[in-house]
Amino acid sequence: MQQVRDRQGGTSHTITYQTVTTTKTNQGNYMDLSGMPAMDPKQQTMEWQQQSYLDSGIQSGATTQAPSLSSRQGPDDLDDDGMDTSHMLMEWNQGFQEGFTQEQVNEMNQQLIQTRSQRVRAAMFPETLDEGTQIPSTQFDPNQPTAVQRLAEPSQMLKHAVVNLINYQDDADLATRAIPELTKLLNDEDQVVVSQAAMMVHQLSKKEASRHAIMNSPQMVAALVRAMQTTNDVETTRCAAGTLHNLSHHRQGLLSIFKSGGIPALVKLLGSQVESVLFYAITTLHNLLLHQEGSKMAVRLAGGLQKMVALLQRNNVKFLAIVTDCLQILAYGNQESKLIILASGGPGELVRIMRTYTYEKLLWTTSRVLKVLSVCSSNKPAIVEAGGMQALGQHLSHQSPRLVQNCLWTLRNLSDAATKQVRQEALEGLLQTLVHMLAHNDINIVTCAAGILSNLTCNNGRNKMIVCQVGGIEALVRTILQAGDREDITEPAVCALRHLTSRHPEAEMAQNAVRLHYGLPVLVKLLHPPSRWPLIKAVIGLMRNLALCPANHAPLREQGALPRLIQLLMRAHQDTQRRASMGSTSSQGGYVDGVRMEEIVEGTVGALHILARDAHNRAVIRSLNCIPLFVQLLYSNIENIQRVAAGVLCELAQDKESAEIIEAEGATAPLTELLHSRNEGVATYAAAVLFRMSEDKPQDYKKRLSVELTSSLCRADAMPWAEPHDLHDPGMMMMPPDEPQYRGEGSYHDQPPHTPIDHGMDHMDMGPGPGGPHHMQGAAGGHPSHSDYPQDLDLGIPTADLGLEGLPPQGGDNNQLAWFDTDL
Repeated sequence: MQQVRDRQGGTSHTITYQTVTTTKTNQGNYMDLSGMPAMDPKQQTMEWQQQSYLDSGIQSGATTQAPSLSSRQGPDDLDDDGMDTSHMLMEWNQGFQEGFTQEQVNEMNQQLIQTRSQRVRAAMFPETLDEGTQIPSTQFDPNQPTAVQRLAEPSQMLKHAVVNLINYQDDADLATRAIPELTKLLNDEDQVVVSQAAMMVHQLSKKEASRHAIMNSPQMVAALVRAMQTTNDVETTRCAAGTLHNLSHHRQGLLSIFKSGGIPALVKLLGSQVESVLFYAITTLHNLLLHQEGSKMAVRLAGGLQKMVALLQRNNVKFLAIVTDCLQILAYGNQESKLIILASGGPGELVRIMRTYTYEKLLWTTSRVLKVLSVCSSNKPAIVEAGGMQALGQHLSHQSPRLVQNCLWTLRNLSDAATKQVRQEALEGLLQTLVHMLAHNDINIVTCAAGILSNLTCNNGRNKMIVCQVGGIEALVRTILQAGDREDITEPAVCALRHLTSRHPEAEMAQNAVRLHYGLPVLVKLLHPPSRWPLIKAVIGLMRNLALCPANHAPLREQGALPRLIQLLMRAHQDTQRRASMGSTSSQGGYVDGVRMEEIVEGTVGALHILARDAHNRAVIRSLNCIPLFVQLLYSNIENIQRVAAGVLCELAQDKESAEIIEAEGATAPLTELLHSRNEGVATYAAAVLFRMSEDKPQDYKKRLSVELTSSLCRADAMPWAEPHDLHDPGMMMMPPDEPQYRGEGSYHDQPPHTPIDHGMDHMDMGPGPGGPHHMQGAAGGHPSHSDYPQDLDLGIPTADLGLEGLPPQGGDNNQLAWFDTDL
């Protein structure tokens, strides 16, 4: 072992090296060279020299010693591996500028020994050293901390923990002794005394130990609330409110504030002009609303809603975010709160915030309030009139997913009212954005976009044209193809297509576009399991519209649409008959997935009516032996079913063979009876069937029939029998108004978070269901159920089990299902 001391930067260090003999103990680490051919020693020496190897001095005898700090030269300077350590020592020595004597080395060692305790103290307890004390450093490499430095951080943590424990106990003891006296001072009549006491309590509440002592003293909390209510001093109010704010971060503190009647006092402070007091009040109330049971009702009773709506006019975005979150908590699931917000002018202020600010959290909390309000039939038109659709639409391209999703949910809730209230030119950008969003990879966004498009295109010809012009048909068909069995997407998309394929100038183009974009096969497939009733109903309505285009007749027939429609018709009719035989008290039957079987009957017959315009389709329908069922439906007590049954028989009667079957099934009697129907459409179709059935009859029969038809068809004005009303285009008699997929009133009820979302079909209802009469907001120009014109574009609501696999029965009225309000 050799030690070398040197000097650099006023410190010293020791270089130690040790020669270890390994040739004897670790021979196993060397290669076995016994098998190598022997070489002449001189020849080996010459080879080493040619390869620029250093001469070891063994064979050549040359002196290879190098200068050493120890002044030793010779073989002892080599280690057992042949490494010349003298070179290392020489290189180390060359790095210093000067040498040291033994006396200097001893002096430096003595200095380091004497200052060792100071170095440790400087690292662990630097506050104990005298100012200006110089401590020598032993750190040579800035990247390599010394052992003392590595121990400094955990030592400091330990010291602080011990100090905190001591201080915590001191704070707790101080507060425990001071609280009774401070409580008396807070109740003093002298306002100066009360102010000083409030300041002291506020200071104590900033420390955790004393804060716990305060919140565990009901007398102290009650005294704070009382002082806050009775004082006119701003500083007293600020300190008392600040103390309650500090207590509200603990559950025990919230309970103490609530039990002490602090909520009315805090609500009163919402009218303060002092920013700090206002901040303390709203944040404390926010914590109470979030975590203290019973606080919501207390805030409502104290008039908190009105004061919070008034605060929406302020311009501090973080403050507004807290206020809007409080409003959302209070309005969620409480209709009275929603009406109070409406009466206070809340919808207009909330829409203004959405238009004005860019702070993401504020936009998110505001959109949540609007979403809750959008399920209220009273708030909905107010939001729309204030420009809510446009304000929400401008954030659909925002980078925040939660903001975009809430805006979409709110837009979907508002869309049925917006279709007839919003200025049409203001929705063009929104409609185009929604069409583009159908290609989004988030299924929730696609679902909402499809639902909004379905409602905005309901009974709105301008919106229909815009959607068609921006590629909406192709986008919707693509969405249906990609959605597969996801009915929460396919159903609103099919409903939107149903609206786009009727009653606007570009409807025929849309009907062709569905076929050209390969939509017919998937639509026919959706009539089969596992599709549920709401989706089946929507597809039937769309097929009826598509059948208005003659080019679609053959493709629909080739895809097997006719047999499937008749199969659905027969099963639905059987269900209605079974319910009637069981003595059901409801004339409309029950509901399955919110759909009535009577409406499936009406829809399928209506679609077959239009498809029967094609001669090949008539032949297929006749071959499926369904004419007896059509005749039987003439006896239905539902006027719409009578109309569609007479309509399809009118088309089938064009063929002599079908007319004979119709007559043979005894259709003459019910058709003659229907000539006197109050519904002009029913009477017209019945007359047309009888007229076509009489073509081969004797002249006397025709004459009697003509008299009967003339007397029944001529209401106010006589109408010649030669051309029954609208007989050349019976389809035009069957164009009801569109129906919004998602109802306005009563559609989006508050539901708890994480409730499964179900998109029920709530198209135009043919009569009152289990929940009473249905409203139809967003369906401008809708005909009443007893209109003289058929209404079978949007079917009713089928109810019985189709008997198909994959269609489990589900009770309830889907008119009551909607997007739910999410909680915080």
